[in-house]
Amino acid sequence: MYCGNCGKELKKEENFCSNCGLKIEKNIDEQNKNSNNSTKIINEQQHKNEEIENTIVEENGIEECNESKAGISDTADLILTILLGIFGVHKLTQKKYKMALLYLCTLGLFLVGWIYDIYTCIYYLSDKFKKVKESIKENAEKCNELNRHIEDLKNSYVDIKHIDYGTAEYKNSSVWNYRRPLKLKFKEANNIYNCSRTIVSNASNQPFKYVCKYFNIDPNEENLEKFEKILNDFSAAEQGKELLKNERDELISSISGDVPLLIRLFNKKRLIQHLGFLDIDFSQLYFPKYTFNYISSGGYSGMKCDVIFNISNLDKFIDYLSTIVKFRKSAAGQRALMTSSLREKIKERDHYTCCYCKNSIKKEPNLLLEIDHIIPISKGGITSENNLQTLCWKCNRSKGAKNEVEVKKNIED
Repeated sequence: MYCGNCGKELKKEENFCSNCGLKIEKNIDEQNKNSNNSTKIINEQQHKNEEIENTIVEENGIEECNESKAGISDTADLILTILLGIFGVHKLTQKKYKMALLYLCTLGLFLVGWIYDIYTCIYYLSDKFKKVKESIKENAEKCNELNRHIEDLKNSYVDIKHIDYGTAEYKNSSVWNYRRPLKLKFKEANNIYNCSRTIVSNASNQPFKYVCKYFNIDPNEENLEKFEKILNDFSAAEQGKELLKNERDELISSISGDVPLLIRLFNKKRLIQHLGFLDIDFSQLYFPKYTFNYISSGGYSGMKCDVIFNISNLDKFIDYLSTIVKFRKSAAGQRALMTSSLREKIKERDHYTCCYCKNSIKKEPNLLLEIDHIIPISKGGITSENNLQTLCWKCNRSKGAKNEVEVKKNIED
């Protein structure tokens, strides 16, 4: 036990330092322990909060959140409108006409906004809008079905698990308990490797090599196949988002004559929601990210290197793995790499037509086409041009674990 002021060693039963007279509330070891426990609790709580937020989003929590925000905003607008009216009248009584005019003009703008909100509410409750919504209901549900499929594709990545090396108790016996700014931001996660400055610097120069080394990604054929699947799914998801937006915009354009101009110009987002379309998530936060993080012992300096596996980096990483993977003799010389260029080559070979239902981009310009293994990898198939085919997203999803004959039979029926 040590004094936090002068560092003198104290006995456990002592409440005051005999050297400097400082009252001893907690020893340094206890502070470190409590600090570590507090940090752990905060991290766990943040993790739980993130899980709760994700669950809310998945269960249409976005709509509830928007409604809550809208309610707060409407209340604030009402209060502000009343205050503007009061201030405007007050300035008139004081014969400060310029200030009164400013307040009353602002009040007028708020009133116009209120009138517009009332107008849109009446329109969305009208029989005319209900008929418009009913006319595209089937197509809107098809768009939502594709939207959910895209979200499933984005969730195909499974994080690499850390090896459990056991637990240990760490004690800081130094006199001073450092609590520097960057130390407070220190955190641990499966995709974060806290390391030295040298490793961060080297990782920025050779990202793939260091990701494999420190995040337990063995350069073998199994992991190569996993990342090829991730690239295939992510590429389909990115392309699907653009096609889905085009399809939705064309549907809204087809009913533009039945929707008032004011609503189309100033209320498009709300119109899309009222028509029954799910929001399209254009963010790229789902791409795997590996972080090498360095924080100095004092906590005043730090540096980090983020390796984000977007489509371009996944292409390069697959090519990198292929150069160091030792393939099975049965696959050596026969195997191709599932890259973006190969995906386009297969689609072009099949004339951008689904090999099952024969639907094509000529018939349906916004059709999402995916690349599928005829004989699944799980059943011994390999990634080669002869074992790849083009399927539309519906046929590919229907195929699943079924064999090709079963799927074709279901489509014919």
